[in-house]
Amino acid sequence: MKTKIILGAAFVALATNSPAVLQAQPLPAPVIGVVNTDQIFRTCTQCVAANSQLQAQGTQLQQRFQALQTQIQTEGTALEPLVANQTPEQIRANAALSTRIQNFQTLRENAEREISQSRDRIQRNLEFVRQQIGQRIQPALTTVAQQRGATIVLDSSQALISSPALDLTAPVLAIVNQNSAPFNVNAPAPTPAPAAAGRPATPAPATPNRPRPQGR
Repeated sequence: MKTKIILGAAFVALATNSPAVLQAQPLPAPVIGVVNTDQIFRTCTQCVAANSQLQAQGTQLQQRFQALQTQIQTEGTALEPLVANQTPEQIRANAALSTRIQNFQTLRENAEREISQSRDRIQRNLEFVRQQIGQRIQPALTTVAQQRGATIVLDSSQALISSPALDLTAPVLAIVNQNSAPFNVNAPAPTPAPAAAGRPATPAPATPNRPRPQGR
């Protein structure tokens, strides 16, 4: 009988210390801090330098776009009187004019491709810089949160109302500025997508060259 009583008391003790009971304990009150990360992205010392270089890249792209646009407009204006009142057959019969028109079309296509690729490159550079800034902010957030006893840190954009006493932006910015290493404003080239596996295409049978009919 005594053995049964002892075992019963042991089961009660185990039940009291079970995970379910421990999980029912109230959580501590949160200590919240707020950080304006957008301000850090714009004002940290190396952020300002990187943003200046990105703006210079954008200015160069705009200048290049204007130069290409002027070149295309100039050539297009010169071609207009040459093709006016001429039929496609007459244009094709004029070898020099046909070549000039083809060169004009190639110029437009190359310009569009160049500007599109440059825009994509600058966008990758911007995202690359923001990624580096975020990696530098994260350990600063952790340090300041531990120093101030914050258990939750929110971005100011997520808080509709917050007291200035909760703002941790200044100490976080100070730690970020301690790192004087400049940010890389040139993102790595994108990795090309792997080619789809499959059987090699069978080459089409060669056809003999036929003489073209001579124009009149």
